[in-house]
Amino acid sequence: MPRPVLIFDFDGTVAIGDGPLLAYARAVAVHTASADAFVSAVAAHLAAPVSDVIDGYDAVRRLALDAGVDDAALAAAYTRSRAQLAGPEAPVSTAVGLADFLARVDADRLLVTNAPATRLDEALAAMGLEGLFDRVVTDAAKPAGLEALLDGLGVGVPVLTVGDVWRNDLAPAHARGLDTALVGGYADPAAAPTFRADTLDELLPALAAWVDAAHVDAPPAAPLSSHA
Repeated sequence: MPRPVLIFDFDGTVAIGDGPLLAYARAVAVHTASADAFVSAVAAHLAAPVSDVIDGYDAVRRLALDAGVDDAALAAAYTRSRAQLAGPEAPVSTAVGLADFLARVDADRLLVTNAPATRLDEALAAMGLEGLFDRVVTDAAKPAGLEALLDGLGVGVPVLTVGDVWRNDLAPAHARGLDTALVGGYADPAAAPTFRADTLDELLPALAAWVDAAHVDAPPAAPLSSHA
């Protein structure tokens, strides 16, 4: 039996907290008529997401476009915010049990993110996750980039993808009949994950059971759901 593979997304999955999003909002806000009002609007969305928004970054983008900020300014603001990642202006945290899980799990551990490599090493170190991923892929261009990565894993490899954005992080794997785990509070009516929970800590027992089942060539554990 091939060694099982766990593929984790970064922002919103491994790295949690509003710090990077608010850093992005502040970088965008300088291009708006009222910086304070823009940041407040972003913060209000993060506290109560609307159903048609993909994630927090999509929320910032939409609010910025409504405020007349163009794509070039948005890209520059995002680049500035990533330079602050894991610093005092853009703090990050992670699931309490993730480091121990990654250190113990008998699987290939991949981190695959659409974000650039900027300060990613520093963020992983700040969260206590340094050296706990076997492979890190940045600028992954998901969902198409996830398709390419899955192609490279070969046939018959047990794969479980973990992420907070269905269409980018999970849908390509689901379409191949692979297992998926959706984390977070952003709804997607198309989502049909194997496992689902509000937090990654809630998902870890199911992920561990899935790895154990993969090693004995048994069906994965029953789906977990913590959503009402």
